[in-house]
Amino acid sequence: MKNSTNNKTKLTATIAIVLLMISAFTVMLNAPVQAQYTNLQEGGSLPLPAGVTPDVTIPTAAYLSFRPNPVGVDQTILINIWLTPSIHVSRYFSDYKVTITDPDGNEDVITIDSYRADTTAWFEYVVDQVGTWKLKFDFLGGYFPAGNYTIHQGAWVSQQADQIVSFEESLYYQPSSTPEQTLTVQEDMVYSWPPSPLPTDYWTRPVSQANREWWQILGWYPWNGRGGGPYWPADTNIYANGDYHFTPWVQGPNSAHVLWKRQDSLSGLIGGDIGYCSFLSGGLPPSVIYAGRCYYAYLKVEDGEQISLWQCYDLRTGEVYWEYPATITGYGYFGPSTATPNAVHFETGHAEVPGGDPVFGLTSYLVGISGGRLLKWDPWDGSLDVNVTAMSGTIYSDPYVLSVQNLGGGNYRLINWTLDGSTSNFADRVLGNITWPWSNLGTAQDFEAGIAVSQGSINEGGETVGTTLRAASLKTGAELWDKTINKRTYSSSTTVADHGKVAVLVMSGGYFLVYDLNSGNLAYESEPMDFPWGSSSFGTYGIHSAYGMWYRAAYDGVYAFDWDTGDIVWRYKPPSVPYEGPYAGYYSFQSAATIADGKLYIANSEHTATQPITRGWGLHCIDAFTGEGVWNVTFSGMYGEPGAVADGYLAASNYYDGYMYVFGKGQTATTVSAPDVAVPKGTAITIKGTVLDMSPGQPGTPCVSKESMSLQMEYLHMQMPIGGLWGNETITGVPVTLTAVDSDGNWIDIGTVTTDGYYGAFGLAWTPSEEGTYEIIASFEGDESYGSSGAATFVTVGPAAAPAVPIEPEPTEPEPTEPVPTEPEPTEPAPTEPEPTEPEPTEPEPTEPEPTEPTEAPLITTEVAIIAAVVIASIIGIASFWALRKRK
Repeated sequence: MKNSTNNKTKLTATIAIVLLMISAFTVMLNAPVQAQYTNLQEGGSLPLPAGVTPDVTIPTAAYLSFRPNPVGVDQTILINIWLTPSIHVSRYFSDYKVTITDPDGNEDVITIDSYRADTTAWFEYVVDQVGTWKLKFDFLGGYFPAGNYTIHQGAWVSQQADQIVSFEESLYYQPSSTPEQTLTVQEDMVYSWPPSPLPTDYWTRPVSQANREWWQILGWYPWNGRGGGPYWPADTNIYANGDYHFTPWVQGPNSAHVLWKRQDSLSGLIGGDIGYCSFLSGGLPPSVIYAGRCYYAYLKVEDGEQISLWQCYDLRTGEVYWEYPATITGYGYFGPSTATPNAVHFETGHAEVPGGDPVFGLTSYLVGISGGRLLKWDPWDGSLDVNVTAMSGTIYSDPYVLSVQNLGGGNYRLINWTLDGSTSNFADRVLGNITWPWSNLGTAQDFEAGIAVSQGSINEGGETVGTTLRAASLKTGAELWDKTINKRTYSSSTTVADHGKVAVLVMSGGYFLVYDLNSGNLAYESEPMDFPWGSSSFGTYGIHSAYGMWYRAAYDGVYAFDWDTGDIVWRYKPPSVPYEGPYAGYYSFQSAATIADGKLYIANSEHTATQPITRGWGLHCIDAFTGEGVWNVTFSGMYGEPGAVADGYLAASNYYDGYMYVFGKGQTATTVSAPDVAVPKGTAITIKGTVLDMSPGQPGTPCVSKESMSLQMEYLHMQMPIGGLWGNETITGVPVTLTAVDSDGNWIDIGTVTTDGYYGAFGLAWTPSEEGTYEIIASFEGDESYGSSGAATFVTVGPAAAPAVPIEPEPTEPEPTEPVPTEPEPTEPAPTEPEPTEPEPTEPEPTEPEPTEPTEAPLITTEVAIIAAVVIASIIGIASFWALRKRK
């Protein structure tokens, strides 16, 4: 059966599709104009024309390889073919022929071209029948006429443009073939390296190359790459867009567990003469997170002078790797202008031959576009590798940037250029430019649809009375439509374009007008937000889009709207404590959110907050699909995003106390102990130990359940009562599994016990049933807050104690004694017929017993001795008690 696949792997095909999509979207590439050449050859070999004698004839040798062999039915094999010798980099061989014969004798003939220069080719093939298969490679010969051939850009490392090379002689490579080779196909599947499941435990960087499947969680912040593929979340734009506040390919924290924190500013209650007023100043979360390292800029005073620095530190521990002065890009009235990175950029090296692996592999940079300069830093040591002239712009799909050039006189150009390379000539970076209608890139862009929108205001008498919307094609630069809306709309920062539509928030009514980007027609009016705080448009100046929804944070909660219908999918509305805030029982949201890993992270805040500052604001983790709260912790936000997310951690700025907190999974330590001496069989023993949090923020503190995590973190870091605001909440611990392994290696389930939430301790009684030495294992499997840990100890069980038996005294033989004679009393002779009489009582004569040898006293039993000791101790204790009473 013919079962040939494409001659690219799935990964290659996916990359090719994405690149084609980018090409379809981006502005047209202006190829450099080349000199006109005659007799220009395409580069592929030709059959030897009849009657033609080539100038040079070269013999060849054909090679064929495939794997695996044997292979399971319906599995894929990889087939490699090549020739020797190799050919010039401007040429390739056409129509290699591979014949595959199945066990029934049916032939499948595959034809494929070689790569340039190295004469190699490969493809994958699915075998669908058990039995013996045969494979054979035939090269039918290849002719290259004299003429001009093109060496394409990237053919070797230093080549930056196409070049033409001339050959005055024709060349013919003679045919060659391989022997027929056999492949065994069996019923049983042949397994490769087992897939690595995504981690659920604590993990660190660098990630082993063996864990290939982890690629989908190893992204960075902020994201500016290309999306798509089978693992891309449904209904989510594949292009980077700052309006969306969306970060793919990362994990986010599922609990409020604090890993560590760092104070960056003075904040909190002032006190004294100032009373209950507070400073609101946040910590400084990183601007970039890449490969488990954080990068951020800050001001520092050295020798009495304030300087701008940037720093690299570890995401999981806060350890500082290095710190340097920020790069100076120019000087102005207020002193030097500096730049630090705000994005991650990747470059591939040039392959020795097209289709081959890059010579230098993949190179990563931290990049910044500032002050008319493009800067690239090495993320490992912070060295500045590139500092060249560039234009300000928007990275929409690494390495591509869009900039608007002002030509004067109301004329503009949209410039599409690349971050790649180190050239100092900006013109060499330009991939294309088109006429553009505006002085900027617009208010909102849907890069997937290739359309931008510009929003303006209509003013009368100094007041805004309406809105204008215009749309332009990012592909052609043509203005598509111009629309007037006779309604006052909210800030243009809440306008978002996605899914081929643009949503504009109406100032009064709390609903969005949603227009089709291609036609400008009104698609629908969204469902309105609630009266009064949602319907009056109070809320954040940001907007968000992902997973087929756009999200609006208002003063009465967070709303999710469906892009297809405009319906409200869900609303998250955390209630406020009475008298805390004026917003009808809800805490207000003024800051933007960060969306990642199916979750939306956002903090409560307020525009121009009044004093005293509202109590009870929090940082909230919300399920982005359902609106259910995942966790929250005491926190205050501001206008921007709460922070950066990557590797399962959220670095967020708390304006309540001036700290930057890192939330996410931490390490733990488990201990276990049992009696150190042998215990008799049948004796109950107590197995005890602890499970402690070893995170840098609170090492040695108890591990607690996810349900208690906010209470624990607020108690440890935010001066909240351990029992919660009202003192009626209880902190619970984590489960520990106890297992015994006997001398024969048998596993015995002792049971599961929950630690004490306040001390982290656990204890469980167990009665070993057999003699021997047992290994006791305590295991904490970890959860969404903690990594796993375990510990082991040993206990020895000896023979059972013998039951207590009373001790019988030994029998003794008394010494024989002589009887003492006594005088009998005189008596009357008995009458013949005596009458009954009462006998007179008589007193026996006292007698002195004869002295005898002393005998051994009988021993008391063990039980009697114990009882006696207890009685004596009790008497002494009572006497001591009354003696003490008398002293007082």
